[in-house]
Amino acid sequence: MKKKEVINTKGEFSEDCHKLLASVSDALYAIGGKWKLMIIIAMARGNNRFTELQRMVNGISARVLSSELKELELNGFIIKKVSVGYPVTIEYQLLPYSETLQGVVSALSQWGTQHRDKIKNDYKKDNSL
Repeated sequence: MKKKEVINTKGEFSEDCHKLLASVSDALYAIGGKWKLMIIIAMARGNNRFTELQRMVNGISARVLSSELKELELNGFIIKKVSVGYPVTIEYQLLPYSETLQGVVSALSQWGTQHRDKIKNDYKKDNSL
């Protein structure tokens, strides 16, 4: 498969480059940041309550989790379910659209493992001299 030219020889952006930048920008807007994908992964493993999510996603504050859940809901990845009764319970559920992220999560996981191994190996080489 031939690679597309992203920048032409005059240093101007090609139409392909503009499209690539726009699509990556849209993706990062929807799922970017430190927490969104980790929240979705935790939810895919059955953690649907706020406190469960906060426990599973190490280091996230309640304020940030609340904000991220709202953004995920606005982008159509999750839905907030409030059950009336005593006590009132709130659960978050993944919507079918969240399944479109499986390839992204898989690719990031593979790359993350590869990167971690590279950093470990580079560190071992540097410290073995």
